[in-house]
Amino acid sequence: MTALLALLAGTPPALAQPVRIKDIADLEGVRDNQLVGYGLVVGLNGTGDRLATSIFTRQTLIGMLERLGVNTRDNEAKLATKNVAAVMVTANLPAFARPGSRIDIAVSALGDATNLQGGTLLVTPLLGADGEVYAVAQGAVATGAVAARGAGASVQRGVPTSARIASGAIVEREVPYALTGRPSLRLALRNPDLTTARRIAAAINRATGGSLANATDPRTVALNLAGRDPVALLGEIEQLRVEPDQVARVVIEEASGTIVMGANVRVSTVAVAQGNLTIRITETPQVSQPNALSNGQTVVTPRTNIEVDDQAERRVGVLGGGVTLQELVRGMNALGVGPRDLISILQAVKAAGALQAEMELR
Repeated sequence: MTALLALLAGTPPALAQPVRIKDIADLEGVRDNQLVGYGLVVGLNGTGDRLATSIFTRQTLIGMLERLGVNTRDNEAKLATKNVAAVMVTANLPAFARPGSRIDIAVSALGDATNLQGGTLLVTPLLGADGEVYAVAQGAVATGAVAARGAGASVQRGVPTSARIASGAIVEREVPYALTGRPSLRLALRNPDLTTARRIAAAINRATGGSLANATDPRTVALNLAGRDPVALLGEIEQLRVEPDQVARVVIEEASGTIVMGANVRVSTVAVAQGNLTIRITETPQVSQPNALSNGQTVVTPRTNIEVDDQAERRVGVLGGGVTLQELVRGMNALGVGPRDLISILQAVKAAGALQAEMELR
């Protein structure tokens, strides 16, 4: 982290680069839909649910076998397989997904299974929020995890009870959304900002030679189609480039000591001093041993070294008004401030009213 701050301090500030509208805005109403389902994974190598404790797995297994013509009710007490696991299956149904197309799914153990590696998910309907079936999942699961256990040690990398199936579900029903026939559309900014919204509207109006775009709020740019083909218009608009603006913000994650500061962060005139008193005591005892065949005794001579570091070499740093991000980091590095101390300094500068930026603690 200190190396990163030093790199930032020695790098000249880069000019903001224009980006495509499609990378900072979405078409309102065009979104993914969450799907969920409950199913069984079979073929596990003794790492599945224990049917004695996972009642839902037992009931699901019995019901599935009965639908396939196998009667297990009379011998239900003898069901003791460890190769079956109950799982929850989740997926995102993309916008404009058509019946027959495939989507990725995630599989997570629901009971006390310890590993899903090598299993196969049986046919599982995936339901939407309205209770309708929108896709059907099935296939071999892949955890990407490694788990091994011996008599005296074990090793595990990743989570073996969570898996994915690439293209593991087939879409059975689409979520309708018609672009044609609409008199207007709206673009939704992913990072709401009034300046960015106005720049997007201006770029669209310049490219189309009209006034069909209007920024209605910091998040929304309304488009008046005026008889235009919406697909052709959106294809033209999404390639336009604008320079997004951003709020001056400092994001601090105290758990890991991570600090991220935006380019627009400014600091008013403020004096910063940082230092702690450190006392270090080091014991290096020496052994004194008599010569051979003498009557002396072996003794231990203590030797103590005491160092007091009051960090007197550090000085108070003065940051002038309108200090940029580059100057701020350079000043902190000159004081020998590490990431942990920098968090405390930034919080104190903010409390003093000298940090002209939003501070977000996580």
